[in-house]
Amino acid sequence: MKPSQSQLKELLTRRVDKIIGEKELRAKLGSGRKLRIKHGVDPTTPDLHLGYSVVYHKLREFQELGHTVAYVIGDFTARFGDPTGKEKTRTLRDAREVKKMSEHYIRQALTILDPKKTEIRYNGEWLDKMSAEDLIRLMGHFTYAQMIERDMFQKRMKAGLEIGFHEPIYPMLQGYDSVAIESDATVIGTDQIFNEMRGRDLQVDFGQAPQAIIAVPLLVGLDGKQKMSQSLGNDIGITEDANSQYGKIMSLPDSCIATYFEMATNISANELSAIKKLLKSTKTNPRDIKMRLAFAIASMYHGEMLAKKAEENFVRVFRTKGEPDEMESYNLKKARGLADLLVESNLASSKSDAKRLIEQRGVKVDHQVISDANFEVIPKKGTIIQVGKRKFLQLK
Repeated sequence: MKPSQSQLKELLTRRVDKIIGEKELRAKLGSGRKLRIKHGVDPTTPDLHLGYSVVYHKLREFQELGHTVAYVIGDFTARFGDPTGKEKTRTLRDAREVKKMSEHYIRQALTILDPKKTEIRYNGEWLDKMSAEDLIRLMGHFTYAQMIERDMFQKRMKAGLEIGFHEPIYPMLQGYDSVAIESDATVIGTDQIFNEMRGRDLQVDFGQAPQAIIAVPLLVGLDGKQKMSQSLGNDIGITEDANSQYGKIMSLPDSCIATYFEMATNISANELSAIKKLLKSTKTNPRDIKMRLAFAIASMYHGEMLAKKAEENFVRVFRTKGEPDEMESYNLKKARGLADLLVESNLASSKSDAKRLIEQRGVKVDHQVISDANFEVIPKKGTIIQVGKRKFLQLK
């Protein structure tokens, strides 16, 4: 399907930071041929966040024009991990662990991607079958100087830090994925440009037309400064419940509102333009625009009914200082230390995280701030545990 001029403009400008091979991509899109659009991901964490969704929304745009997305799970490459941006060598992962996490990734990605136009592939299909000779021949397509020039490797060397012998070959393996699936284009974050350029190099060497590279900007996290990351704790998960998504969006700095509307929602270009104008008006309260954003995000992943409930809960909790109408319940069978309870009920990710929250006076038990991590919580029906401003739990 050939895109109209307005569709082409949206496809190549919205959520786009840079395109490499744009002239060739425009020609392919104009040919009417069904293209193969690649996106690869290494399953390294259990959940995806809105930062990933920026890429997936762009992939969905290609699907709506009739093209196929080859969603490549790095079940081979994730075992040792992409060194991009890392200051030290990653720990090798077990294949079974990677496989389990990949199932979570696929399920979450398909909340945005069209399952009928998504081809799930695993790069173990071709990389696990390589012999030692095959790997050496593939390495012969690049020089050591090419691979070691990357910023993070240069920083490590200056700091006297080690570089694993396997790390410089990662971009080559990622690049070979493009050869294996005969990619016409790939959609990535800007931090993956170096790796995907190796894919273009290899495709030419293997007699294929080089893929275009569409690089989308990295979405900033809740702090409004650093890129969204689970390790930084500034993320909004795709699978988080509507109340949590809504509340987190409302905590964003006002300066991020327009960016999130453009990057993480599917509102039209005209709506986006109108919102940007409203945000510049001194008569507009940014909070009201942010509520529209929070509703749009929550309804995208949970439907309008749950998004509306999340909005009502937010108004109830934050404007009236009340409690949400509905809270998660937890069956506490015997007295537990507060830090342990937070971890067991998933209100904290780890014991150290729980202690930090408590020490920072971010935890309440029946409306009382508790600063002692060893505080004993007694099994009493109706007891309310509150973490921060958005998380509530009621004992049953």
